Amino acid sequence: MAGSGLRRRIGAARFPLAAPTWPTTVERPEPERRVGLDYDHEWSRRYPVRLARAMVLDNVTRPVARLVAPATVRGLEHLGRLEGPVIFAANHASHLDTPLLLTTLPTGFRHRTVVAAASDYFFDRTWKSVLWSFALAAIPIERSKVNRKSADTAADLVEDGWNLVIFPEGGRSPDGWTQPFRGGAAYLARRTGRPVVPVYLHGTRHVLPKTPEWDGRAPGGSGTEDRRGGRLRRSPIAVLFGAPMVPDEGESARRFSDRVEAAVATLSREVASDWWQARRAVSAVAPVAGAETAHRGPDAAAWRRSWALDPPPSRARRPEWPD
Repeated sequence: MAGSGLRRRIGAARFPLAAPTWPTTVERPEPERRVGLDYDHEWSRRYPVRLARAMVLDNVTRPVARLVAPATVRGLEHLGRLEGPVIFAANHASHLDTPLLLTTLPTGFRHRTVVAAASDYFFDRTWKSVLWSFALAAIPIERSKVNRKSADTAADLVEDGWNLVIFPEGGRSPDGWTQPFRGGAAYLARRTGRPVVPVYLHGTRHVLPKTPEWDGRAPGGSGTEDRRGGRLRRSPIAVLFGAPMVPDEGESARRFSDRVEAAVATLSREVASDWWQARRAVSAVAPVAGAETAHRGPDAAAWRRSWALDPPPSRARRPEWPD
């Protein structure tokens, strides 16, 4: 009997062999959640995770993308002559823009690319932070205002040899027309000395459209984000890569950002024409200094702006994919 009593006393005395019990009279604080800009995403770039992500991207994401959004890809010759790291600056109309863009990149870029993603949307929950860090090698950035931590993280990764996908609009377009570009991509190019590759994604809004936030209240900085998703539909798309761009000597980030936006606008005209006709159209509308605003759409009601957009790429065109 004495031995069993001793064993019970030893078993009850867990501390310091185990965590102490919490006093019932003291309120227990909520556990600290490291999400948003504070999320630790370094694990997603370790080799075992990179290998697993590459297998999923090549063997699951790419085949699904071909099925759901058969793509016409142009401009890959610009990447064939380019050594990374580079900054891909693309327009943004759908949540599928990122995986569809990644699946069109050549292998040398595809498996060494991180994606700048809105911290308030993709990193607001632990499970979402883990999911997007693994699936897309996403890193959280602040999109509603300038944030040094976001800029330092992105710049450090580019300088460490990682390509970066960034959407300078700061959020998905509410109607498909391109929104004014912010200066993040241009700033990173000036800071790191790496080129910017303009990218135009056409037709992705037909595959997974954005659900507008009609009351104007949004979780992020764009003012139009809605957490509800649209309906997935099969539709062809086009992905156009432009020639790499670097800032001129003494050129400000704002001016360089305008040139990048103008380059994306020019690519948008190539969808329905060709390289020469697209550039003739730009020069006929305005000089380069003002051409970047021509693709933002007419100043009209939402339904008219949506109606005025180009139709999706022809379904009859054969998809062109990189090796």
